[in-house]
Amino acid sequence: MTTDTFSFTVNKTDGAARTGEIRMPRGVIRTPAFMPVGTAATVKAMYPDQVKALGADVVLGNTYHLMLRPGAERVARLGGLHQFMNWPYPILTDSGGFQVMSLSALRKIDETGVTFQSHIDGSTHVLTPERSIEIQGLLDSDIQMQLDECVKLPCSDDVAEKAMRLSLRWAERCRVAFGEQPGKAMFGIVQGGAVERLRIESAKELATLDLKGYAIGGLAVGEPQDVMLRMIETVEPHMPREKPRYLMGVGTPDDIVEAVRRGVDMFDCVMPTRAGRHGQVFTRHGRMNLRNARFAEDTGPLDPESKCTASNTYSRAYLHHLVRSNEILGMMLLTWNNLAYYQELMAGLRKAIAEGRLEDHIGEVKEGWAKGERDSKADIGRHADNIAMADEA
Repeated sequence: MTTDTFSFTVNKTDGAARTGEIRMPRGVIRTPAFMPVGTAATVKAMYPDQVKALGADVVLGNTYHLMLRPGAERVARLGGLHQFMNWPYPILTDSGGFQVMSLSALRKIDETGVTFQSHIDGSTHVLTPERSIEIQGLLDSDIQMQLDECVKLPCSDDVAEKAMRLSLRWAERCRVAFGEQPGKAMFGIVQGGAVERLRIESAKELATLDLKGYAIGGLAVGEPQDVMLRMIETVEPHMPREKPRYLMGVGTPDDIVEAVRRGVDMFDCVMPTRAGRHGQVFTRHGRMNLRNARFAEDTGPLDPESKCTASNTYSRAYLHHLVRSNEILGMMLLTWNNLAYYQELMAGLRKAIAEGRLEDHIGEVKEGWAKGERDSKADIGRHADNIAMADEA
């Protein structure tokens, strides 16, 4: 059942983990949720109805890419992003800040915002907190993110602190620019690098803005997993319990499981789609690289127990052939498998939290990954000579 307002309800907890629902006019997001990334108004290699059928309640669009092409004003004239990409369900848009930092060859950051050159044609653009919110409004996104400065890790404490304080000032400007939009939400973003005191200060200051949700940003940018998890543990007690928590840009299945365990509700990452386009698959039995020669005559499916057609129907040998031949169908099928697995993973976590057996469930999930790794190594050992010859061919 949808609603005219934005609301978040925690239905059950298990330790720090929560399962609940975000309700808004365009639909309900079941949490913990994984949001497939639809950077340029498309989840790469997937049809929108496929994405929905796998269990995705929300997808992510990217302000930076859409403002450059086809342009936010054009999307608005064409009826908004939902109509444009044929996705009538919730859409979260990021602010564009991360892409400005990572993709733009030339950029200048000051109090006003970011001046940068497009990676497409070199044209100059200015992205301020107000303009970021304006673009997200033109796209008609349901959950809009504040503009922030994301620094690469590792960095000095001074660099992390300067970016965190600028991001806090920008959060206030974004809140004013967003105003009151019934049924929609703006999320703030906790920054502070890998410095605990900065993360805590950022979380506390953002909480005073009484936003509808809060994200943890600036992680999954090259730091070890233990650093990421320590930052989540540091921030979690200072994030409002009645608001959704979103860990941006994360991640691997193991990252997601460990973050859910620590109280995170929402995730996005390009990993399942990008990996699928490059021959990598995620399954209950861990990760596989279909480019490897050992799959050349493997007649088994990726996962016979999966409900996904890509996972339970096509042989690994056929998928290996498609990948090695750079066939588009290979990218489509592996992406389909990966997104199916991610949604199955989230559904399993939600069910386990609801039943109060999260720790046992996580143990079972990780044992499945470990068993697949052991079986894979044993299989490689049996066929080592054939692999060597095939890889030389």
